Amino acid sequence: MIDKISIPLASDFHIHTRQDALMEMVVPRIIEGGVSLCYVMPNLTPPITTTEQALSYRAQLQSLAPNVTFLMSLYLNPELTPEEIKKAKSQGIIGVKSYPRGVTTNSDSGIENYEVYYPVFRAMEEVGMILNLHGEIPSDPEKDICVLNAEEKFLVHLQQLHQDFPKLKIVLEHATTKASVEKVKSLGDTVGCTITIHHLQLIVDDWAGKCHNFCKPVAKFPHDRQALRDIILEGHPRFFLGTDSAPHPAHLKECAQSCAGVFTTPLTLPYLATILDSFGAIDKLRGFACENGKKFYGIKDDESKIHEITLVKQKLSVPESYSFGNFSVTRQSFVVPFWAGKDLTWKIENRMTSP
Repeated sequence: MIDKISIPLASDFHIHTRQDALMEMVVPRIIEGGVSLCYVMPNLTPPITTTEQALSYRAQLQSLAPNVTFLMSLYLNPELTPEEIKKAKSQGIIGVKSYPRGVTTNSDSGIENYEVYYPVFRAMEEVGMILNLHGEIPSDPEKDICVLNAEEKFLVHLQQLHQDFPKLKIVLEHATTKASVEKVKSLGDTVGCTITIHHLQLIVDDWAGKCHNFCKPVAKFPHDRQALRDIILEGHPRFFLGTDSAPHPAHLKECAQSCAGVFTTPLTLPYLATILDSFGAIDKLRGFACENGKKFYGIKDDESKIHEITLVKQKLSVPESYSFGNFSVTRQSFVVPFWAGKDLTWKIENRMTSP
């Protein structure tokens, strides 16, 4: 039985770092969770659509966590041009994130048709940028489409994009279904896939009526969760960690129309080790969280400030909440994390902090 493991600090290839006071709480906790490199999503208010915005935001993040490497992305939108793609690449921007209109937080400016972006995708293919896809289509009762099958219905678009741009690296983000796992496996080496921590644990019953487990895409059926677990057990190199950690103030979760998002950043590796260990995959932690994503993205070790970290199999209680800002003590100044108040079975031996 493994009760101690040493691995490099992890890489999170899908994180939401937010803005203002919430950002100031979240970002220093990235390193606390055992992560030293992360790929930042651009769906801020307003979204990050230009190279200048991305660089400015990265500077803010870096000032809050100088020991973390932040990889930046742009938000796919009608104003994005091939010229901006080339400019972004020259300034170290890694990729472009596509959000179908209205399917998740701050996606009102999302896309409705992929073909109009083919000149942009062609430029991305030429310069070596990544296309990151939120893999859902909008709900449509007339076509029998809802949150439970929106991801599976999207897969035809993934296949078409890969067929039309075979050299373009594409990442299907936060997969939740067996169909997605099988589709990514069937495509070429330029197609990768992120899996979140919470989707390795949750099914429909865990979020229906339970606001702090509600996220987009929603967790699906037990056989879908098993497919996510099985691909990690397989050690497939094109599947890797992207937490999609997405904090919201408690009052925006605990309401009639709950915001979508699960917050895991402060305890990324303890959460992940606990869940992987529960289905016999603790030996896959290094590949899934530390190696596969960097290999797919072509990130060299010296770019991600590699340091080893040790996890031990000991009880760790998840805090009930994390406070932020200078508000009075109300639910508006707290974020409730995933599994609040529950015990994890793994913890970081020497807790990491940002200076």
